Amino acid sequence: MADQPLLFLVEDDAAFARTLQRSFERRGYRVALAADPAELDQLLAAETPDYAVVDLKLGQASGLACVQTLHGHDPETVIVVLTGYASIATAVQAVKLGATSYLAKPADTDDLEAAFGKIGGDVDTPIGARQTSIKTLEWERIHKTLAESDFNVSETARRLGMHRRTLARKLEKRPLR
Repeated sequence: MADQPLLFLVEDDAAFARTLQRSFERRGYRVALAADPAELDQLLAAETPDYAVVDLKLGQASGLACVQTLHGHDPETVIVVLTGYASIATAVQAVKLGATSYLAKPADTDDLEAAFGKIGGDVDTPIGARQTSIKTLEWERIHKTLAESDFNVSETARRLGMHRRTLARKLEKRPLR
């Protein structure tokens, strides 16, 4: 068992976490689950992972804190942030805090394993302008402000000048692709 790579999966959706856990175990990984930063701290007290998959939004907590904790514990850990709330602001912050990759949901085990192998950047990534819709701009602005206010919905609504319930409804909608 010691020769199997250790993967920490930090995900608050229990059903999704179990599905990923089984999938990675079939591929030869040892998987440990954490649903929040406190559980991650308990796991780190016992072992150091080779890989980590961290959800960006963990209930009321931010997965960015988990990225920072994992990177501080061992900078060699390959950390992938997986989120249904993808935005440029949170992607930049995740990488600054130590994540090696940032993937938007839906992503499967193949996507995550491919991200584990892409530690360095790719200079051949095509550069091109893309049209940005008003909805995408709004989504990115909301998530940038949400990250800046430590994922406090009431504070984010105040900063954006909108009613808290309106913001909550916007956050409950499926993320843009």
